[in-house]
Amino acid sequence: MNPPNDSAGNQGGKHPLSDAAKASQAKTHNLFRSFVVAVLGSFFVYQLDINYLWLSALLTAIALVLGIIVLVRYARLKESRFVLFGTISGLVVLAVQVLLLVSTALFFNQVRDYQQCSRQALTQQAASMCQTQLEKSLPQFR
Repeated sequence: MNPPNDSAGNQGGKHPLSDAAKASQAKTHNLFRSFVVAVLGSFFVYQLDINYLWLSALLTAIALVLGIIVLVRYARLKESRFVLFGTISGLVVLAVQVLLLVSTALFFNQVRDYQQCSRQALTQQAASMCQTQLEKSLPQFR
């Protein structure tokens, strides 16, 4: 059960936040939400089509900037551990996304051909042939 509200405004040793602190916290949460949307947007755009690689790269760059801003705000203001954990997790996802974008950009033509082939493949055998064709078109590193 919750204790009754006391009119003094000081419950359990917690001090109410000032208007400036509430505004700062709201700004940090809005930046964090924008960061999450940019991370998810980047990943989902990457899944759509290889021709939107530029948009995925742009969203990734925006997400990196927003993530750094949120981390700096957390370091200065120590507002929310949830925001810190979410931002660090999102930056790990972005690191993987950057690797995906770089590898896709390096082998753009091969990946585009594979996507076109796999969209037209109606059977498992046709999809397997597309994958074999992709493997043959990529350079062999030994």
